[in-house]
Amino acid sequence: MTFLQPHLSKLAISAANWLAWGRRGWRSLSALLVILTCLLLVNTAPALAGLNDDRYDGDIFPLYAGNGSLIPPRVSLAEALKSHRPSLLVLYIDDSSDCKQYALVISRLQEFYGKPADFIALRTDALPQKAAFDPTEPGYYYKGVVPQTVLFDASGKAVLNEKGVLSYEQIDDKFREVFNLLPRSESVQLKRRQVNEVTTELAQ
Repeated sequence: MTFLQPHLSKLAISAANWLAWGRRGWRSLSALLVILTCLLLVNTAPALAGLNDDRYDGDIFPLYAGNGSLIPPRVSLAEALKSHRPSLLVLYIDDSSDCKQYALVISRLQEFYGKPADFIALRTDALPQKAAFDPTEPGYYYKGVVPQTVLFDASGKAVLNEKGVLSYEQIDDKFREVFNLLPRSESVQLKRRQVNEVTTELAQ
C-alpha cells in the first residue's frame, strides 16, 4: 500500500489538473464561439442591406440591375453632345433606395436604346464642387435630388429633365419622340414582372 501511495497521489493530481483544464477549455471555447459569431455578423452586415434601404452595399447597377456596363460611362456628356447623338444622363448615389430601385429601369432602357444613344450614369459625389458649370457638364443640370434623369436629343436639347424615380414608360415615351418611333399606344406594351427583391424583369 505504501508503494502505491505515490502513484495514487500522482493520478489524483493529474485528474485534478485535467478537470481544471477542461473547465478552462470550455470557457475558452465558449469565448471563441462568441467572438466568431460577432465577426460573422459584422462581415455579413453589408449583405443584409437591401433594395428598400439607404445603406451602401456596392455599385447599384451591377448589384440590382445585373449590368456593369453602365459604369464607368463610356463617354462624357461633352463627348456625347459633340457627337450629336441622343444621350441619357442619370445622376445617382449608391446609398439610396430610390436609386437602387431605379437602376433596373435605366438598365432596361439601355437594352433597347443603348446602341443609338449614349447612357451616362454618374454619382453626384463625383461632380466637381464649383460655383458655375458649362452646359456640357453634368453639374449644370443637377438639381440637388437623386435620382435625376436628363434626356438630350441629337441637337443637344434637354427634352426631359426630371427629379425622382420615373417609370420605364415615361422615359421610353420621350425616347420614342427623339427617335421618331411609333407612340406607345400604337406599339407593343411592356409589362413589369416581379422576380425577386433584387432583380425585376420587363416582359412583353
